[in-house]
Amino acid sequence: MRGGLNLLLSVVLVALVGAYAGINADPNVPNWEFLPNMVRSIPADAFAPSPLLPGGRVLQPPPPGTIPRGLPPLPYTASPEDAARAGVELTNPYTAEDPAALARGGTIYANYCAVCHGAAGLGDGPVTLRGVPPPPSYAAENALKLTDGQMFHILTYGQKNMASYATQVSREDRWKVILHVRLLQQRAAAQAAAQAAPPLAPATPPSPPQ
Repeated sequence: MRGGLNLLLSVVLVALVGAYAGINADPNVPNWEFLPNMVRSIPADAFAPSPLLPGGRVLQPPPPGTIPRGLPPLPYTASPEDAARAGVELTNPYTAEDPAALARGGTIYANYCAVCHGAAGLGDGPVTLRGVPPPPSYAAENALKLTDGQMFHILTYGQKNMASYATQVSREDRWKVILHVRLLQQRAAAQAAAQAAPPLAPATPPSPPQ
């Protein structure tokens, strides 16, 4: 029994020594390959050419009607009629009581919107000083009448001088930045009300005691 075990260990030792001797110490020279199919995969790479597939390439377009995960289609077009319909059918899934959503909306506004609309939403962003037509103020009557759904449609499809921001800003962030726009409108309304309020009359000093 012990003799057979010693023989087995001797064979293993010789095999290990032989394998070590066969290892090339030069990193520029490849060693023996074991299971080479693990190194050179039979399937083609995604961007490799292929004579068997349409278009002569491995990567194929998605089938018609494919929906990206997490992005259900929006049943609207860039038309005034669909903008009005979006204003009725779409509602903001976030509220101003959500501090994380409100903070995120402020960040998105500072990164993508303030350059044209200005920090306070008055249409006086820095690019308007370099020839870009200034956008209307968020405090203007037309802007105040816009519903959240209409704003979302504008952000998604663009309107007049404003291009679509659907590529730059995700759907969730578009809704969140609308929260910040509403906050700017509330601040503008409060400031206008304060300026329109009549000045307080000076307090009448008390009459001296008789």
